[in-house]
Amino acid sequence: MKQLLLFLMFSVINFGGLAFGSWLMDNGPLSDWYTNLNQAPWTPPGWIFGVAWTIIMLCFSVYLSKLFTVIKTKQLITVYILQVILNVSWNFIFFNLHQVLFALMTIILLTVVIFYMFFKYKKTANNISFLLLPYMVWLLIATSLNAYILIYN
Repeated sequence: MKQLLLFLMFSVINFGGLAFGSWLMDNGPLSDWYTNLNQAPWTPPGWIFGVAWTIIMLCFSVYLSKLFTVIKTKQLITVYILQVILNVSWNFIFFNLHQVLFALMTIILLTVVIFYMFFKYKKTANNISFLLLPYMVWLLIATSLNAYILIYN
């Protein structure tokens, strides 16, 4: 029961963060600024982002609900909060402020945080760390897309 309640709580926070991040970027992906950028040839179609983030946040919520039933330290809570802040703020930094370098630094830091969680809590998470793999892979792709835009614009 505790794990189910944690899953629901993390789902609300994680999907709420995605919704808030989407709201912060306003019409960013369809804006003239973004559509006129030289984008990476491997940039996926827009609908992929929604599918990817849905899968990522479902897996992440399951992972967190299991992890938080085993341990609940200030360090883990801090790392999770940092992840939420970085994830949500990237949208605003990139799409609204058009600060591509600052956005790249933000997404690199987010990637480091998620990789840290993977390796730090791998044994504690009792073999469910694989649930972080979609997030890790997606962040590597997203970081490469951000870096491409910085380099080629």
